[in-house]
Amino acid sequence: METGVLQIKEYGRIEITLRQQMDARGITRNRMARMIDVRYEVIDKWYKGTVERIDADILARLCFVLGCGAGDLIRYIARADSEAAPG
Repeated sequence: METGVLQIKEYGRIEITLRQQMDARGITRNRMARMIDVRYEVIDKWYKGTVERIDADILARLCFVLGCGAGDLIRYIARADSEAAPG
């Protein structure tokens, strides 16, 4: 039997880890917004992990500026992990 999101209500989640990357480098949200040429509100959503849709262009800009890969900024938290994790 195939497993699809219609059969499984809890399928995991995506976690944005931009905050950790920026904090480790001492980069503020205002500075990052200027560095990748977006509004502060865009970076604020990424920083807080409240992005609803991941924009590939924004992700590429962040990776370029931070010198990292997409996997360093986003990660999939599997179902079993998300049940045990708060949030």
